[in-house]
Amino acid sequence: MTVLKEQALEPKNITVVGLGYVGCVTAACLARLGHWVTGVDTDQFKVRNVMAGFAPFYEPGLEEIVRATVLSGRLKASSSLADSLAEADIALICVGTPSEANGNLGLAQLRRVSEEIAAHLATRTRQLIVVVRSTVFPGTCEEVVGGAMRGNQYFTIVSNPEFLREGVAVRDFLEPSLLVVGGDDRAAVRTVADLYAGLPVVPCLVTLRTAEMIKYACNCFHALKIGFANEIGTLCGPLGIPAGEVMSTLCQDVKLNVSPAYLKAGFAFGGSCLPKDLRALTYRASRMDLKLPLLESVMPSNERHLERAIRAALELPATRLGVFGLAFKENTDDLRESPVVTLIEHLLGKGRDLRVYDPHIVIDQIYGSNKNYVLNAVPHIGKLMAASLDEVLGSCESLIVTQEPSPEAAGKIAASGVRVLDVASL
Repeated sequence: MTVLKEQALEPKNITVVGLGYVGCVTAACLARLGHWVTGVDTDQFKVRNVMAGFAPFYEPGLEEIVRATVLSGRLKASSSLADSLAEADIALICVGTPSEANGNLGLAQLRRVSEEIAAHLATRTRQLIVVVRSTVFPGTCEEVVGGAMRGNQYFTIVSNPEFLREGVAVRDFLEPSLLVVGGDDRAAVRTVADLYAGLPVVPCLVTLRTAEMIKYACNCFHALKIGFANEIGTLCGPLGIPAGEVMSTLCQDVKLNVSPAYLKAGFAFGGSCLPKDLRALTYRASRMDLKLPLLESVMPSNERHLERAIRAALELPATRLGVFGLAFKENTDDLRESPVVTLIEHLLGKGRDLRVYDPHIVIDQIYGSNKNYVLNAVPHIGKLMAASLDEVLGSCESLIVTQEPSPEAAGKIAASGVRVLDVASL
């Protein structure tokens, strides 16, 4: 079990709404950190179990913490939310948000709890920080929770998504890999982050909607990794290749594979490797009568992202456009399957007047398949190329930035006052 740092901050009175897997673990562990916690649930079985010092479900290490914190008086359980909120500084909402038949979130429990808290606020004369731990789509805290409490001045909403896995939830709480707290009131955000002051983690303090989105990004990334590993395994089997060895070796690369590399929202990918190898792998799998839906969807996904950039560029209120960057990424002169070439094709086809600048490309100096690719797509590319960024900035009404500029180039772009469309931000 984790050895906690000494709790130096003032303990808070906390109400945890919901004593399921997330709520009970949260309530017990916050009590272990030194706070005064009351867990609230409409299920009398859960309430009786906690008050008797038992966990209402099996989770390794949880019952010992429940027993110890109940005996110390730091953890209680109740079926009355109103009574619990009377002395609370903070209310953590940990109710379920199950899927509905159409795939949408079921928010009935969140709405009910929000309305109950709103009724309490009608007679409250001091601030209550309302914290949503439940997984909710961005905007839900404002629309559902804030909507129920609108008109009352004594509340602040904070999002504090949980990252607890069943079976190791206590360890995940006490040894967190990530702590996210989001809100518009920075003092309230800091107060909620300080609840975890005894834990070995640096909190990420963000906006309300960012916190809500981070939870979805994490869960979807986990699902994506599992699906990817399974599809590689699907292909390895018929080829007589040990999938475990392939994936364990892949994970040895912590510079590019298991790392922040490529995990940055930006423009569509291109180049001589990724598109070619994705096509080859999925084609060969199809010849073996294997369906790899995840890998097969990567190229169409990339194409949709490129289409969004093209639409945004065509919506610019200008006909004279500049393009910064022609290669498929910065710091190279490789034009093969560059998404910028496709972007330029569409803009020219719609009658836009273009000037293009790339700090590493001089058309007369490229050759072979690199030159053939761009000339096949845009035969007159040489006439569009500018010798300097200043030339482009001096002639365009709007600038489309397709790769990250150097600090010097970024400074020139900013100083020019030209309207900028950064396709990496779409």
